[in-house]
Amino acid sequence: MKKRIISISIYVLPLPLILASLFIGPSQSATPEAIFRAIFYDTGNVSLIHSVLLDVRLPRILLTFLVGGSLAISGCSFQAIFRNPLTDSYILGLSSGAAFGAALALAYSFLPVQLSAFLFGLLAVGLSYYMARKNKNVSIVSLILAGIIVSGIFTALLTIVQFFSDPFRLQSIVHWTMGNLHNASWEKLESSVIPITAGVFILFIFRWRLNVLALGDDEARTVGINPERDQLIVLIAATLASSSAVAAAGIIGLYGLIVPHIVRMLNGPDNRQSIPLNFLFGGAFLLIIDDISRTIAGFELPIGVFTMLIGAPFFIFLMKKTNIGWNS
Repeated sequence: MKKRIISISIYVLPLPLILASLFIGPSQSATPEAIFRAIFYDTGNVSLIHSVLLDVRLPRILLTFLVGGSLAISGCSFQAIFRNPLTDSYILGLSSGAAFGAALALAYSFLPVQLSAFLFGLLAVGLSYYMARKNKNVSIVSLILAGIIVSGIFTALLTIVQFFSDPFRLQSIVHWTMGNLHNASWEKLESSVIPITAGVFILFIFRWRLNVLALGDDEARTVGINPERDQLIVLIAATLASSSAVAAAGIIGLYGLIVPHIVRMLNGPDNRQSIPLNFLFGGAFLLIIDDISRTIAGFELPIGVFTMLIGAPFFIFLMKKTNIGWNS
């Protein structure tokens, strides 16, 4: 009963949170009081308030929700197919690979940002998996070490791109690598929504298979599932979703590790339920963090900083408060 209440709460949470976030922001021209007066009394600068709400805040809110949801659902999927609770896009090197690809596209415009981020993100995950695989087995330690090595390689390549970039483009790349949503717009949302939605939709369809894949290849074959084929499909879908999120918002470190564990502790390990819950909770949680990052000070702080400053203590609190974990 408790888990059912938690699940219903997570399903209901996003819509009121999105509406509430429209009233949150540093603009003095679109405070809650000014919005209330413009709606009910038709006073104040209505056109300015309309522009702030629909052209500035709304695309940022929707993009933040999509980015948070895609990182969370990708992290949950990676943990299932690799049977490793310490796996996420950041640890596997996907974030660094996608960051290098996106920075390369931003600096030299040889490929679209989304496509470049996806290709190099997929390359990073493939390299990590290939390096860690031995005798058809992938150990936890080998995968983590391989991910660290691959991440270091692409981080070094990213530094080289920054070193040779034009100063004006360098500034945008540096801001972007810290995890930032201050440049969110309808155009960026439109370029991100299709690949993110495609990746999330595939992961949603395969959510029940993730339970079988998490048991091992032999168990999957006994029920008629081709584990290599399904793992490849899930890997590509998760990479598409998370690399598109990185291309849109930059590097948001370890978010795909923290959120799946939180959802698992709250609702259990069944991927049939946790996949949609990860998307909704991940989007809502990142939206809360973004609301704090753009209102806590007179200037905006990178959201990538807050994902650790807020997410890590919250994760520790839940670990201490409940005994539910990976094996529950």
